[in-house]
Amino acid sequence: MKEIVPVERIDITVEVPGSKSLTQRALIAAALARGTSVLSGPLASEDTAYTIAALRAMGIAVNDEDSGCWQVHGAAGKIQVPAEDIYLGNNGTATRFLTSVATLGQGTFHITGSDRMGRRPIDPLLEALQGWGVDIESDSGNGCPPLTIRANGLAGGTTVLPEGKSSQYLSSLLLVAPYAEQAAELEVRGEVYSKPYVEMTLTVMSSFGVQAEASPLLNFFRIPQVGYQGREYAIEGDASGASYFWAAAAITGGRVTVANVPVPSLQGDAQLVPLLARMGCDVSRSSKGGLTVRGPKRLKAIEVDMGDMPDVAPTLAVVAAFAEGTTVIGNIGHLRIKECDRLSAMVTELGKMGAEVEEQKDSMLIHGCAGGKNLHGAEIETYDDHRIAMCFAVAGLKVPGVKITGEQCVAKSFPDFWDRFALLGK
Repeated sequence: MKEIVPVERIDITVEVPGSKSLTQRALIAAALARGTSVLSGPLASEDTAYTIAALRAMGIAVNDEDSGCWQVHGAAGKIQVPAEDIYLGNNGTATRFLTSVATLGQGTFHITGSDRMGRRPIDPLLEALQGWGVDIESDSGNGCPPLTIRANGLAGGTTVLPEGKSSQYLSSLLLVAPYAEQAAELEVRGEVYSKPYVEMTLTVMSSFGVQAEASPLLNFFRIPQVGYQGREYAIEGDASGASYFWAAAAITGGRVTVANVPVPSLQGDAQLVPLLARMGCDVSRSSKGGLTVRGPKRLKAIEVDMGDMPDVAPTLAVVAAFAEGTTVIGNIGHLRIKECDRLSAMVTELGKMGAEVEEQKDSMLIHGCAGGKNLHGAEIETYDDHRIAMCFAVAGLKVPGVKITGEQCVAKSFPDFWDRFALLGK
């Protein structure tokens, strides 16, 4: 358990680790590429360690001894069958991406994960892969891992993703499509959530030499049979991780500059900053690069659709508890299939602190009080979810007595979070 110490004043410039989303996408493209890639500024975390271990088991050589610069020796789309099951913990991104990567092999692959991963749906991805001729099934028959893949390559042609509820399904299919036996086409039915993550995937693919054709609504794609080429690739600082530092400035009336999230950013989560501006924060681009947020004397409530940036919805919910008025965070039903049911978790834990919060099917309403005057300390349950731990740490900068249980869960995406967060009090 970690108790957060409130701070009087924040005025600091910080850097955050590399983007988890970009690191995992670049690892997949580099692993499938012809030649060697050098990834600079990657994220070394629990999640990326699972991804690297799985790639190595599939015959990809990855040298990550230098934490700031990794070498990936691509196998030109040729995947080996691992000697053992591929265990991916609660790494949803890797589970979805590597499921598709495994289809490029020849033989039986078995992908497993934690108990929570066994309750996170993946059936839409399985249906789309079956449309490309893949023999794949959920072992328990519930559309969740563990999975068995009897791989014989990817036929290609046309397939349908029956829903876009998780952008990771779509990104997974796009990343492997260049290695199909015939040119691949992909249709998505229903609303495509988290579009910036899909755009990020397309940009990474383009950087490694594959230019996919996408419709304006990102619901239809044509992917050429052109393999990736190894290259040097620089990874941005993680905007999701940066969100906690920008939020710290917002609720304390201080200043925080995150130096290594560029403007513009490939990451949709950087769009949290304009939302903070709507709440009254002063936002500027640092002369040395990066984004600066200065908190106001009084935050004000907003209404926002966060369908495209679900990972920072919990961060905004915490800020909203310190704002005057009712903040409505909508279109976040997909938070329920993350590392935990984040929508429910946020409502429960903010309630423990005295906040008045309403949970709806795909939204939450936070009835805030200026400066968080109605809030008090509480013991926060993290549900083994890194984002719950980090966003409630922000609340503890203003409210005495906030204690985070299971605080080590931040290792999933931000291993040295507590060290960097402690800098805010110096």
